[in-house]
Amino acid sequence: MSDPYQDGIPCLWMRGGTSKAACFNAADLPSDPAARDALLLAVMGSPDSRQIDGIGGADPLTSKVAVLSPASRADADVDYLFLQVFVDQPLVSDAQGCGNILAAVGPAAIEMGLFPAQPAETPIRIHMRNTGEVALARIFTPEGRVSYSGKAAIDGVPGSHAPVPLMFQNTEGSMCGALLPSGNAVDVIDGIACTLIDNGMPCVILRADAMGLSGAEPRDEMDQAEALKARLESIRLQAGPLMNLGDVTHKSVPKMTLVSAPRSGGAIKTLSFIPHRCHASIGVFAAVTVATACTLPGTPAAELAVLPADGRFAIEHPSGAAEVLLETDGAGRATGAGTLRTARKLFAGRVFPR
Repeated sequence: MSDPYQDGIPCLWMRGGTSKAACFNAADLPSDPAARDALLLAVMGSPDSRQIDGIGGADPLTSKVAVLSPASRADADVDYLFLQVFVDQPLVSDAQGCGNILAAVGPAAIEMGLFPAQPAETPIRIHMRNTGEVALARIFTPEGRVSYSGKAAIDGVPGSHAPVPLMFQNTEGSMCGALLPSGNAVDVIDGIACTLIDNGMPCVILRADAMGLSGAEPRDEMDQAEALKARLESIRLQAGPLMNLGDVTHKSVPKMTLVSAPRSGGAIKTLSFIPHRCHASIGVFAAVTVATACTLPGTPAAELAVLPADGRFAIEHPSGAAEVLLETDGAGRATGAGTLRTARKLFAGRVFPR
């Protein structure tokens, strides 16, 4: 039998926020999820810590996939399925979304012909299939085509690019069914006070000093801290059922997020794990979730946070800070969230899985 992929698969390689992903049209991939996942493991070169036989960058932030397709609902313009391809395990997970790669979806949809560009700016409603929500992105399209040039800068990415504003609504309980799925603002697991929370990304938020850390440790040091990671994994596995996520042994959620007092004028400082590697920055939805936790009295985050007067939360991370805008109601409850990212097309062509 001939190999249907011997001539390669159309692929758009994009940077979105502080991550990179291979973007595919769903029509170009196998419809069977198991066959699709096997193909994507081969594309990325997993499992292998170097991903030397694929296009993955040997880091969870550069081993991501966005699968785009025509919108399946009337209130959206395009469907987006995010897949995390594990680096050193034969796993592909759809258990979470990715807000950084979300920034690349609008430009990619236009580049791939899934949505038409407008003359100056193109608003595009993106159905995030992982969680069911719809996000609104605004793409800079002078002369009816995507431009990636601009003056917007985000921490963790060199230079400046065209801004990609993103707005979210109804993200509470995106995967867990409730903002606080356990019903508590604080749960104690292995003797550590934790907030189990989901406002777009299921997170377990705990104080860095409760783990014997300052919160300012370098990412590389955290990746080598095996005893710390074992303690975090113990908490994560216990948190999974409490968050309605079941057995999370082979899932990429919840994210473990250590918080400490801000050091650079932001709202709070973070160290995130995804789930076993320390994040070079922080995911968009994780940043939204952390900002929300800062507003909940009595939580580990609220104990440390410096709340902004204008609703603009700078969530500090190892390579800078991510800005989150929280919209709240009269009771101070978060009703919507937004952020600003950038994106860039890196290459368009065909990728060969074998």
